[in-house]
Amino acid sequence: MTMTTSLSKTTIEGYRRSLRMALRQIGSCMPSVDEVRRYMLGLRENGYSPSHVNNTSLALEKYMGFIGREIKLPRVKRAKSIVNDILTEGEIARMLAATKNSREKVIIAILAYSGIRNRELCNLRVGDVDMDNGILRVIGGKGGKNRLAYIPRECVKLISDYLKDYPREEDDYLITTLVNGQQYGGGDLRKLVRTIAGRVGIAKRVYPHLFRHSLACNLLARGASLMTIQMLLGHEHLQSTLIYVRSTPQRVQNEYVYFVPSYL
Repeated sequence: MTMTTSLSKTTIEGYRRSLRMALRQIGSCMPSVDEVRRYMLGLRENGYSPSHVNNTSLALEKYMGFIGREIKLPRVKRAKSIVNDILTEGEIARMLAATKNSREKVIIAILAYSGIRNRELCNLRVGDVDMDNGILRVIGGKGGKNRLAYIPRECVKLISDYLKDYPREEDDYLITTLVNGQQYGGGDLRKLVRTIAGRVGIAKRVYPHLFRHSLACNLLARGASLMTIQMLLGHEHLQSTLIYVRSTPQRVQNEYVYFVPSYL
């Protein structure tokens, strides 16, 4: 089955996993429309997440159309999200201090300062880093879109130090595996982040995408505008960025106190 080419490899693989699981549990590679509907009802009744239910619905719709059994499945409305347990500036500083070499340090620094996604970091090449202007060129990000991400001078210096320790060419991946020099994988990145968080005793679940959430919330708390954060994260719709306003109530209170009318 072929998904639209605008989707990332990670997204496509997610749909494939959902489809394989569904067909295995249904017990047929040629399920009937009624079997598919019963399966999807079971997912909802058993409390699967809206994301899983909706992704499975889309994968099954495409597959059923492919085998000539058209079906339209309802979507589950997602509850308004709130980002919990972000990394504070202090926690990120502790993680950077706990890195054991320039390679570990630059990985954490890029995640923390730029807010790029797991796969986007793994896809970065040396030539995508504009050291003079503090810009990362994200090629083929979510939805196959290109965009710019930004890093401060401190992060540029860390990348420069890293490239002295691990020299590579412009077309090489910025981060590679240590053993055979292959492209760094998302699983490798998740494992490294967990390991470094464990070194400093951070009890919350720490994963690469949490740095993206944390950057947005920490910028918002410091007074950055929603429009700036939207552009930095590459959100197509402002609605996607509003999650951070709901997750940072102190920003709303601080702005209210600053602008509240003087009645007395």
